[in-house]
Amino acid sequence: MVPAETSKRSGPSREVQRSQVTLKTTFTVAFGVLAVVALVAAVFHSLFAITLSGAALLLAVALDHAVQRLVKWGMKRALAIGLVGVTLLALLGGIAVTLIPPVISQGKALGKKAPEYVHTIKQSAVFQRLDERLDLAERIAQAQKDIPRVLTRAADPVLTAVGGLFSLVGASVSVLFLMMFMLIFGGPLLRAALMQTRPEHRDTYRDVVRKIYDSIGGYVGGVALICTVNATLTTVFLAITRMPFFLPLGILSGVSSMIPYAGPFVAGTIISALAFVTGGMWHGVATVIYFVVYGQLEGNVLGPLVFRRAVNVNPLVVTLSILFLGEIAGIPGAIVAVPFAASAQIILRELLQVRAEQLALQRKQNAQASAA
Repeated sequence: MVPAETSKRSGPSREVQRSQVTLKTTFTVAFGVLAVVALVAAVFHSLFAITLSGAALLLAVALDHAVQRLVKWGMKRALAIGLVGVTLLALLGGIAVTLIPPVISQGKALGKKAPEYVHTIKQSAVFQRLDERLDLAERIAQAQKDIPRVLTRAADPVLTAVGGLFSLVGASVSVLFLMMFMLIFGGPLLRAALMQTRPEHRDTYRDVVRKIYDSIGGYVGGVALICTVNATLTTVFLAITRMPFFLPLGILSGVSSMIPYAGPFVAGTIISALAFVTGGMWHGVATVIYFVVYGQLEGNVLGPLVFRRAVNVNPLVVTLSILFLGEIAGIPGAIVAVPFAASAQIILRELLQVRAEQLALQRKQNAQASAA
């Protein structure tokens, strides 16, 4: 016979346990989720402003290195900022006056010749073989049919072009003003933010900021050098080989170096295809050989100066960063992928170093406790 006390314990409990999740916790989690969703939506709706701010930040960090050099030479910072700004404006003005008129004229000629080049490409044997597998002719024909419909949707193509030009000018002016404000007020603002951190962590934060500053400055300066070398050599080569529209194509090749690895490959493929169409087989082969040789120069000489010494980022990490940030933010995302990856790598490295120091200290304390 089972005792009454035992049977009471084995039976189901009539008491309902109170929930461990309070109403305050529920509201906190809900508001946290809503805050994250709102932040993501705000970021996606502010990509243009973020792009302008990011471009201004990269330029400001790069130019601040020149400002710091002038300050070391004995010049006051305000005067150094003014001199650097005037020099930049003079350089941009000289480039605009020298290059924009021929680029526009050659660009218009390239647009007029585009249908003829498309027809020539369609007649080539390579296109015929690809068309059998991928139906390229049908897709091109469909794209050509969609062009008039797209143009008719616009209220006025001329006004649209003018509006795009004014938008570009406005964006450039905004970037320049943001850059100057960052040069003038960015340093004091950053120092004030660092002073609000804990004293025991302040030196670590300052060291991280300095490393990111050096990395971004070195990367922007190196990319500017690579773009200049690429544009100069490609323009000279295309001019020597009498390639039509050599100036806009050379500038396109130089700008493509802003996107590491993928940019020069795409630009070289496009220019080589145009060389085959406009100059024939041997002209195209010579262009392909040039881009292969230049690719070796950029990959083995110029690239390491930037990606290994300035940012010290693994090429695989660079490629993945370009892939994901390009998918999220398009071409601007691909351009800022390398400095973003470098900054993330610096922060992660510092966190891992702090973690390793804490573990080493903990093991030392445990050893001392065991010995005692």
